[in-house]
Amino acid sequence: MLCRSHLSPWKDENGNYKWYGRFNQGVISLNLVQVALTANQDMEKFWEVLDERLELCREALMVRHDLLKGVISDVSPIHWQHGGIARLKKGEKIDSLLENGYSTLSLGYVGVYEMTQAMLGVSHTTKDGEKFALEVMNHLNNTCQKWKDETGLGFGLYGTPGESLTSRFCRIDKQKFGEIKNVTDRMYYTNSYHVHVSEEIDAFEKLKFESQFHDISLGGCISYIEVPDMSKNLPAVEQIINYIYHNIQYAEINTKPDICYSCGYTGEIKLDKDLEWYCPNCGNRDKNEMQVMRRTCGYIGANMWGKGRTQEIGERVLHL
Repeated sequence: MLCRSHLSPWKDENGNYKWYGRFNQGVISLNLVQVALTANQDMEKFWEVLDERLELCREALMVRHDLLKGVISDVSPIHWQHGGIARLKKGEKIDSLLENGYSTLSLGYVGVYEMTQAMLGVSHTTKDGEKFALEVMNHLNNTCQKWKDETGLGFGLYGTPGESLTSRFCRIDKQKFGEIKNVTDRMYYTNSYHVHVSEEIDAFEKLKFESQFHDISLGGCISYIEVPDMSKNLPAVEQIINYIYHNIQYAEINTKPDICYSCGYTGEIKLDKDLEWYCPNCGNRDKNEMQVMRRTCGYIGANMWGKGRTQEIGERVLHL
């Protein structure tokens, strides 16, 4: 179910919970920042625009659902006939797997931090910002529940990974609304409800703060903390894992296991002001002679990323 996607509980005709074989029909992602920028700090207009955009998202998700109806198992036997997802007969339609919440349709969202900055001029980690962010998130989740009640389909609220989408949304909005401090003045938006990567916050406080959004983003969520080399401080790693286990649904510890093949350096490959990677030991700038490993939106990836994602990686602060 991808890096963060969750399945809502579902029972078969015998009352037994089932997880294996269930799947996601698709995701549509809502640009919360653009909703806020369109409202221009008018709170009444914000909620009006948000509901208009939500209705568009529902229509788009229903297009996906309707396109899948009538598909027969023969289109992909490994998925539909041989157990990848189901064991349907040849020529059998997949329709029964699309209904009654068996599979999900996900409402994604991007940029809670920038949305809050655009409307209130503060981070969502402040008291007022947190209250507003939670109101928006609860509204999104309640809307998904309303859609579910009206259609019987498995709608869920999903923290979009946005590997490239966060940069695309920001680029579009900067062209339309101009450069706005703490909103469009970077080349990326913040993933879902996350604390901004440059915001100084303790690891445990970050996990505690973001955990409340996990209880709302029921279709999928993930959190992370950035740490230095912890190989000589294993008790601290154990403490973090213990805290994660008892306080938050899904979280990860990010470190920087980079390698320079030119000199054998292991550690953190650095970024210069032009967002170009270089080895701090020998100065090597040949991307073919280094491996840079970073977690981006849930996945651990290696060289290289677009400018927006690279800027986001470069602005990450340590939480421990």
